[in-house]
Amino acid sequence: MKKFVTIRDVAKAAGVSINTVSRALNNKPDINKETKEKVLKVARELGYIKDATATSLRYGLTKVIGVILEDSSNPFYSEVLKSIEMAARKRGFNVIFMNTEKDYNLEEDAVKTMLSRRVDGIIISPTQEKSEDIQLLIKSAVPFVILGVHFDDIEVPEVYSNDVKGSYLAVSHLIEKGRKKIVYLSGYLYKSVARMRLEGYRRALHEHMLPFDESYVFEVEEGVENSYKKMLDIIESGLNFDGVFCFNDISAIGAMQALREKGYSIPDDVSVVGYDDIAFAHFIQPRLTTVRIDKQKEGEEAFELLYEMIKRKEFVNKRQVLDVELVVRETT
Repeated sequence: MKKFVTIRDVAKAAGVSINTVSRALNNKPDINKETKEKVLKVARELGYIKDATATSLRYGLTKVIGVILEDSSNPFYSEVLKSIEMAARKRGFNVIFMNTEKDYNLEEDAVKTMLSRRVDGIIISPTQEKSEDIQLLIKSAVPFVILGVHFDDIEVPEVYSNDVKGSYLAVSHLIEKGRKKIVYLSGYLYKSVARMRLEGYRRALHEHMLPFDESYVFEVEEGVENSYKKMLDIIESGLNFDGVFCFNDISAIGAMQALREKGYSIPDDVSVVGYDDIAFAHFIQPRLTTVRIDKQKEGEEAFELLYEMIKRKEFVNKRQVLDVELVVRETT
């Protein structure tokens, strides 16, 4: 097995000191251009790769952050992750990603793994089923940012969207389209996102003088198949409804499939609104009316908040709430 090329090997081949090689590789100004180019050329020819571990020991930074997301199969999270990676790259950081599949035990393991790898900081989108892992992060003193959700009982750095406003806009739009019996296909209500969207749903009903009826609110595990099955159950129960507000676009896609199979015309019989504005929302038929979250901005803001803490070497207890907008298409 070929051994790793060391800085000592580069120095020997270039006929210079180890210190000179180090200055060349780190782009220091106190080295002449010819020597620097010679060292870099030799390093390339030998296949030298900078030892990140040694650098981290020297400067106290690994230049690596961890990102823990609850569902990488959801296009929303893949877009946010891409944004985080791009923002991190601009600052010279690499990203280690772990997917928890909405499983709290996997989430806790992921937090412990990231901490053991001595990452400089962590961005996490937690399930919120429990919060012991968040308490562990607080005790660790490693900078971290909560992405996409809000904790009422813990003061931590957070970046999330204005979900009360988003759901209020969605349900108000349905009502203005003449819908008065509106089903809410919610995520699990232990999640702040689901609770805030429920609050917006209730506010819209109240402000339009319509009663809130708990029998129209259904907690559903996220996913196309789950929302499809739940929508079939609702139809078969005989519940009278003319509008459906879905926790996210993935849920809306499943609900729409069930409605079509049971002979409902969208939007003539039932109007449907999703949430997130993933790419599929624009391409499914009919095109989905939804609430747009700026996924690029959410990822960028999360990284920049984390970077601020890494740079300042102190905890920044900041909550950034991002605006949302209603995107009207063909399902309403």
